[in-house]
Amino acid sequence: MKRLILFVCVLLIIGLPVFAQDASAGATASDSEKIISSDAAANGASSSVWKYFAAAIAVGVSCLAGGLAVGRIGSAAMGAMSENPELSGKALPYAGLAEGICLWGFLVALLILLL
Repeated sequence: MKRLILFVCVLLIIGLPVFAQDASAGATASDSEKIISSDAAANGASSSVWKYFAAAIAVGVSCLAGGLAVGRIGSAAMGAMSENPELSGKALPYAGLAEGICLWGFLVALLILLL
């Protein structure tokens, strides 16, 4: 698990400058008829790229965290239900709360994209 987190962090650290370089190159390369000469317009175009990147991180991290939480809660609930079957109704709300993490990540990404 720690290796996966380390791999994702290294991938983000290495991939972030490459992504930023591609985004700035895409923002300056426009149609031959419309050449944007102001820096403000170029900065606005590159900030919209970062908006999509931030939304992707919000959804991705929240879904990974929700999946890990549901996995741990589910295994604990199955162990508890094997000893006492009456605990099945008490474990369901906890799994639902863990799945709600993904929903919050999606809502944050939606707010990033719309605002």
